[in-house]
Amino acid sequence: MRSLGTRRVAQAAGAAMVAVIALAGCSAGQVAETAILKAPVSGLNTQSPDGALLVRNLQVIYNNPEGYEANGTAPIELSLFNQTEQPMTVTITSKPQQEATEGVVSAQQIGLSGGAAAASPSANPEPSGSRPPANSGLPSEQVEGPSAGTSSEPAAPAEPAEAALQPAKITIPGLSSATFLPQDDEMLVASGLSGKLRPGYSLSLTIQVDNGQTLDVVAPFGVPASPVSRAPGIEGENSEE
Repeated sequence: MRSLGTRRVAQAAGAAMVAVIALAGCSAGQVAETAILKAPVSGLNTQSPDGALLVRNLQVIYNNPEGYEANGTAPIELSLFNQTEQPMTVTITSKPQQEATEGVVSAQQIGLSGGAAAASPSANPEPSGSRPPANSGLPSEQVEGPSAGTSSEPAAPAEPAEAALQPAKITIPGLSSATFLPQDDEMLVASGLSGKLRPGYSLSLTIQVDNGQTLDVVAPFGVPASPVSRAPGIEGENSEE
């Protein structure tokens, strides 16, 4: 028969064990919940096979729930990081998937719009493919083609926006980066979309480095910065009568 003191010691030990188990279970739950948290980045993160080029937050910039129409133009957000000490030239194109995939759209051209001919942050003052001034003041340069006598002909180049795109050929200095963000003056855009590009869809891209490394990726459609209204508002619904 156990004495009263023995029973009290046993009860105290049991209570301490229950408290330890409860604390362990609570701690395990907190760790598990923290482990499933994800960074708030909707774009694609990848890299070249040799790790020399890092691709970060690649995505089609969100515009509205309807997205972009077929044959239209869609802006792309992208950050490129050169991990080597040597300059690197990156070319971005688009081609249809070998196997037709629902929701994956291609483009006729990936180009640069709204800035200099080269989207490179390089200090090279004479990028390849740069255009001569539109009007140099010399009469001989203003006459091109058979319609030399028409003074309004030089204004013709300002036609569609797609015609002004420069090829997406980007030079990145060693240990540097090139970024294309929604607020930038110079944008990376996809023109001539093969189909409607809307939320839930992706854009097929090929990123090629001048050392021969190639990445075939799909840029997801971005998410809105704030929640989108689920229903149209009713005029005067918040007014007080």
